[in-house]
Amino acid sequence: MKYDFDEIIPRRGTNSYKWDSMPADRDVLPLWVADMDFRTAPAITEALARRVGHGIFGYVRVPDEYYTAVIRWFERRHNWLLDQSWFIYTSGVVPAISVVIKALTQPGDGVVLQTPVYNCFFSSVRNNGCRIVTNPLKYEHQTYRIDFEDLERKTADPGVKLMLLCNPHNPAGRVWTREELCRIGEICLKNGVTVVADEIHCELVFPGHTYTPFASISDRHLQHSVTCLSPSKSFNIAGLQIANIIAWDREVRHRIDRAININEVCDVNPFGIEATVAAYNEGEEWLLQLLDYLKANYDFLCDFFHNHLPQIPVTELEGTYLVWTDCRALSVPSGELQESLLRETGLWLNSGTMYGTEGEGFLRWNIACPRKVLEDALTRFLHFVADRRH
Repeated sequence: MKYDFDEIIPRRGTNSYKWDSMPADRDVLPLWVADMDFRTAPAITEALARRVGHGIFGYVRVPDEYYTAVIRWFERRHNWLLDQSWFIYTSGVVPAISVVIKALTQPGDGVVLQTPVYNCFFSSVRNNGCRIVTNPLKYEHQTYRIDFEDLERKTADPGVKLMLLCNPHNPAGRVWTREELCRIGEICLKNGVTVVADEIHCELVFPGHTYTPFASISDRHLQHSVTCLSPSKSFNIAGLQIANIIAWDREVRHRIDRAININEVCDVNPFGIEATVAAYNEGEEWLLQLLDYLKANYDFLCDFFHNHLPQIPVTELEGTYLVWTDCRALSVPSGELQESLLRETGLWLNSGTMYGTEGEGFLRWNIACPRKVLEDALTRFLHFVADRRH
């Protein structure tokens, strides 16, 4: 392997949100917030070094080169041909989702969420004065599927205006199939509901599964949806603060653009631009090797649970690097389980209830770390469970 993902890179003392949110003297092992403990692709660090060498960091414009890099990447890897006129850039996918909700709803409107789901979806809906309408996913045989009958009922409410689609899904680990996306689209189109697709994890897909951009399904899917994209998760550059909103409809773009400017989140920084161009033009080999490593980490974790913790099922991971474990056999509420783990072992995971009431009894693991770090985390968890048996 050309890139060394086994290298343990110290992150404490770098103002890392993941590693420096606890006192330095505590033996905390954070596998919670979704950033990776790997250096990004060398092409990105080299591009950033060249930009730093210039020494001036004033306001920037987004050049055609940026759009060309994104467009070529999605056409080549995902058979989705974008148009530069559909783009609105902003500082991140969460701000993007929030401004799209602001632009396309009125206070009191309903927004469908497929729970358990990324926790920031809840705050984005509530902060815009909208109602959360849940379409809970069905957990069966260590995976999740969509309850389409419930989705039909929920979207038939005239007060429901949007559906937030997480594709691939965090934390369920699903990479929705083309057939599932088609059916979501048919239901939402019939009921006049706009789909807002968060596709930030789109490159983090394992063999046997295929990411399909929701808007690529058909012209009607494109015309009645908005897609939020960023290279941040796939290339570990979330701190560089850049994302794209893709909207075909000119009036929708106008409303989103106005919401962005009202919220003053319209500017991006020069490093985000440089990193995006480098990632999409030169980072594919690094990404492919990263995916191999992440899949091996997942297999390692599954083997560990199978051999040592068979009472705790591991949800099938089709995409992302976020593993969802069913800890209900421990008979401890998720929040209490998270706190006890952190206090007694230093292992910091995410409580399932962060992602909605349907996450009760589950924990989320970030496995984007060197194998030795993952092994340490698993050992701590095993000792914690063993202590509960005595």
